[in-house]
Amino acid sequence: TQLKSLKKNSKHLRPAQYMMSPNRCIDHLMAAFNITSSHPSTFILMGIPGLEVAHVWISIPFSTFYIIGLLGNFTVLFVVYKEQTLRNPMYLLLCMLALTDIATPTFIMPKILCIFWFNLKGITVGGCLTQMFFLHAVSLMHSAVLVTMAFDRYVAICKPLRYTIILTNTQIAKLGLVGLIRAVLFIMPLPLLLSRQPFCANRIIPHTQCEHMAVVKMSCGDITVNRTYGLVLFFVVITSDLTLIALSYGLIIKAVLRLSSKKAHQKALNTCTVHICVMLTYYTPGLFSNLTSRLGQGFAPYIHIILADLYLLIPPLLNPIIYGVRTKELRDKVGKYISRKPLISNHCSFPLVSM
Repeated sequence: TQLKSLKKNSKHLRPAQYMMSPNRCIDHLMAAFNITSSHPSTFILMGIPGLEVAHVWISIPFSTFYIIGLLGNFTVLFVVYKEQTLRNPMYLLLCMLALTDIATPTFIMPKILCIFWFNLKGITVGGCLTQMFFLHAVSLMHSAVLVTMAFDRYVAICKPLRYTIILTNTQIAKLGLVGLIRAVLFIMPLPLLLSRQPFCANRIIPHTQCEHMAVVKMSCGDITVNRTYGLVLFFVVITSDLTLIALSYGLIIKAVLRLSSKKAHQKALNTCTVHICVMLTYYTPGLFSNLTSRLGQGFAPYIHIILADLYLLIPPLLNPIIYGVRTKELRDKVGKYISRKPLISNHCSFPLVSM
């Protein structure tokens, strides 16, 4: 009966009066099934606001840095695994550093490329908090590895006769485990505190990743505890790690200046310079990125976002070059697997660091 009535009434209507637009059809369906266009358990990662038209072009250097970093770090792991002579504390530390350099960008790059290439910006709240946890935990682990490497150089230069007694593979593994436990215990409260927070209806995150401060700003509740814990954690961990590193290299430089042999003097200084440069490339952008996210109001948003991404991409790119290629023993082993002949000709005259 209703169908006959509808047909009868439709004869007296013009097409424009009874044909609904697609948008109105969707609205009616969503209203009928109580569906909202913004799913309550989803965040939207916007990428780099202000540079949306350049996302594809920006993805080229980002993906290039990521791929080169992966190749370099996997090469270090492969060579150390294959060569029995390289299984000592220094190269074990290099492997730990390579693992953190592989993990750090891997937690963000797939999602960044999905945003840049396919405009897939949605991420669940659970996925966002998981990414945030692993991202910050691995960064903290990376810092712990750098502290251990500074201690390794201190023992090697200041106490060379006791090096094999103080630092063994077992001791390095224990220090790595302590660094991992520290990272998990310190970072775990961040997602746990955020999971209890109510989030606002507007869940657009103007970032390429679920950085802690970016997610905190999505909350409509009291975020005093979240902000305070994040700030205290950042300053306590970074200050303590940098203090230990500075202390180690201060003692190293003091010991180096007492050496009478110019050759040993130069070798030790070159080794310290390489380590210090790598640490500067890691800590300097990280400090600037964290401070601008909390305190910097005069910076354009895209500057902070690009800097935060490069902070996670550049160190994994440079570390295999500085710690691997410039280490003579490792460089020769890599050359053996690549070309089955020495990688560097004997006629090369530029100075190399032997660690």
